[in-house]
Amino acid sequence: MELISCVKCGKLFQHISGPRVCQQCGKELEEKFVEVKAYVREHPNIDMRTLSKECEVSPKQIQRWVREDRLVFSADSPIGIPCERCGKTIKSGRFCESCKNGITHDLENAAGIRKPKSEAPKKKAPESDKMRFLG
Repeated sequence: MELISCVKCGKLFQHISGPRVCQQCGKELEEKFVEVKAYVREHPNIDMRTLSKECEVSPKQIQRWVREDRLVFSADSPIGIPCERCGKTIKSGRFCESCKNGITHDLENAAGIRKPKSEAPKKKAPESDKMRFLG
C-alpha cells in the first residue's frame, strides 16, 4: 500500500490497486459508468463526442471502459478505438481478433506449446495392396 493523492480531487488516500482515485471519486465514476451504459443502450448509434457531452464524461474515460471490456459497442456503432498493435478500429478490448490470434501464436511458440495439427485423412489402399487371408 502506498499513500497517493486522488487524480480527480487531490485527496490523499491509501492506494492498493486499480484506478488512482479515492473511494468517493471511484463511487462517482461507477455511477457515471452505469449512466453511460444505459445511455448507449438507448442510443446505440451515438458518436463519441455526443456521448461524452450528454453524459459529461471525458472521451478518455469512455475509451478506458472500452479497453477494459466493460463498455462494448455494436458493430454498426460509429464509436470505435484503435487496436493497440495494428491500429485497426475495434469495438471493445485492446486488440483486434487478428492481433489476438497473432499474439497467442507467438506466445505458444515462445513457450514451446504447439497445437497438434489436424491429421490429413488417410488414403485408402487399393484392393490389390490389401493382405488377404484364406479361411
